[in-house]
Amino acid sequence: MTLNVPFVKPSILPGFRLTIIFTLLYLTAIVLLPLGALLFRASSLGVHEIVALALDSRTLSALKLSFLTSFAAAAFNVPFGLLIAWVLVRYDFPGRRFFDAIIDLPFALPTAVAGIALTALYAPKGWIGSVAAVFGLKIAFTPLGVFLALVFVGLPFIVRTVQPVLAEVDRELEEAAATLGAGRLRTVASVVLPVLSPAILTGFALAFARAVGEYGSVIFIAGNIPYVSEIAPLLIVIKLEEFDYAGATAVAAIMLMISFGTLLLINLIQARARARYGHV
Repeated sequence: MTLNVPFVKPSILPGFRLTIIFTLLYLTAIVLLPLGALLFRASSLGVHEIVALALDSRTLSALKLSFLTSFAAAAFNVPFGLLIAWVLVRYDFPGRRFFDAIIDLPFALPTAVAGIALTALYAPKGWIGSVAAVFGLKIAFTPLGVFLALVFVGLPFIVRTVQPVLAEVDRELEEAAATLGAGRLRTVASVVLPVLSPAILTGFALAFARAVGEYGSVIFIAGNIPYVSEIAPLLIVIKLEEFDYAGATAVAAIMLMISFGTLLLINLIQARARARYGHV
């Protein structure tokens, strides 16, 4: 027996009622209720207090660093993640499985361990940081250090979303483009990249979302200097340690609204790309 609901497509699989009820209850309990409680707690402050907190120079500086650096790190990972996925899929070379496995290392590595390792490398006395210091470049304890940490944690999202789609790309399309006189760059730009664009946008959205909320791998290398390298998640923790629960909730609500708006825009672009190129 099927449901007579206009927006439900007919299906030969049974159990729609049970599964949709479970899905809605699970999402409500795990996602909607916590977010709703956050917004409800923030609303108790009043609009004027939330706006005043949002316009506070320290809050603005932390939000700007978190979101702009997260966006830059995700965008930086797109071409390099695409290149890594291309090499792993299209070429067979010694050690390919090993390199394919270490892509997932940022997933498995505790974020605090990643932060300590990055700090040891890029600190002024670290292996890379000491070389950079010779040229007058300071990496750790600056926004550049935050950027590098977010690139580290976001790279696997790009590679793992593009890799399976790239493996399924029909090689005959590329061969047909070549027989019509298209060069390699023209073939990649006109045939391969349009098919990969939804997956690239998905990986970008996942990398951006992970970077915005990243804490453990950033606080060590950032130095946590107010107005310089203090990220928004750290500002929330500081307010909690100061027993300013209302302020921490307000900053979290502001981050939630900005993140939701950004991800909604990315998903709309992604849906348009899927509709245009007919690839899911």
